[in-house]
Amino acid sequence: MGASAYKPGLETTLRLMAHVGNPHEQLQAIHVAGTNGKGSTSHLIAASLQASGLKVGLFTSPHLVSLTERIRINGKPIEEEAVARFVEQNREFLDTLQPSFFETMTALAFAYFVQEGVDIAVVETGLGGRLDSTNVLTPVLSVITNIGLDHTEFLGDTLTKIAREKAGIIKPNVPCVIGETHPQTMNVFLERAKECGILGDGPETTDCRIWFADQCGYLRRCRLREAPECELKGLCQEQNQQTAYVALRAISNLGFQISNSDIREGFAYVCRLTGLQGRWEVLQEQPLTICDTGHNSHGLQYVARQLKELTNPNIWIVFGQVNDKDTEVALRLMPQGEKYHYIFTRPKTERARSAEEMLNLWHSVISIQHSVISIQTSAVAIEDPEEAIRYAQQQASADDAVFIGGSNYLVGNAISLYSH
Repeated sequence: MGASAYKPGLETTLRLMAHVGNPHEQLQAIHVAGTNGKGSTSHLIAASLQASGLKVGLFTSPHLVSLTERIRINGKPIEEEAVARFVEQNREFLDTLQPSFFETMTALAFAYFVQEGVDIAVVETGLGGRLDSTNVLTPVLSVITNIGLDHTEFLGDTLTKIAREKAGIIKPNVPCVIGETHPQTMNVFLERAKECGILGDGPETTDCRIWFADQCGYLRRCRLREAPECELKGLCQEQNQQTAYVALRAISNLGFQISNSDIREGFAYVCRLTGLQGRWEVLQEQPLTICDTGHNSHGLQYVARQLKELTNPNIWIVFGQVNDKDTEVALRLMPQGEKYHYIFTRPKTERARSAEEMLNLWHSVISIQHSVISIQTSAVAIEDPEEAIRYAQQQASADDAVFIGGSNYLVGNAISLYSH
């Protein structure tokens, strides 16, 4: 159901946690929030912790193909039997309490991590922060990647309002790393840090325990001066690497032994260590076929830049979105011109916009822009996503490129198609 299933507040989660033995109180965890990049950042942190020899739990969302992707230990997804067993053992209570899917998955993840004896868990929020189910945790470190306009119907319609919701994961006396700052959000984080006793005498003083990865202040020695080779190739990953690096250095200050070689290994093999997929992932070499999970304006601006940098003679873009995204804004970001050919489609979810609706929105966007280049951009609608992907492959020459994105669901459809 996506964002429409969002249930703000922690009461249901706390009742569910109590029923399964309060596993959130037994976990050492790193808690990660943010509009974009929190999945990649979580995986980079988890991979580096794993490279250091720790047994690492990883809880992320959404999944692309199987819900078992959401709960991993050292990269291995939870077994389907463990999911079924948890539901069966707690069926009566779940039927009575009626928690959301995400609340149930959160309780399952935490209980599973405790049962399996992880050394540390990296936990990504689902939506927001302050009222997100995962916020029952008291972590050893909080991380907020960035703030952008997404899910405004739940989190607020300004960066300041959204930042306040994300800043809700900052806890008293728990160190925090902020990945990307903005004039509208900086004061929100500083105020929250002061409330929680981690600001010290100010962000430039040595007693401060909130660190801004894109500025670093007195922690400039922690900046990622020379980025290690990273398996994640998207432009947005530069900031995610920086955030993960500063978070790992902060964790090292808390007694975890994480060396620079562990970080280099974690970054270089993050996908292989954690099973991460869908981040500027190459699915096929000829024609070059890439998918990416960027799906809102903050993420798609990086996707659009990379598409513009591709030198292939033609680029076939298979694009679809769900109906709670600002699709017109997203389409205005996407590249236009003779070399770009759009195939709009409907990802396999009831929440998806139809291919025809996507095409109509596209025509609306380019007609408003009144650009000669825009008019020359070709576009068609093919409802079935697999048919749309096959059409792009048939149209593309060996030297062309195919891009698939706009929705996590569509990326999941593509990964399933190319894995068979």
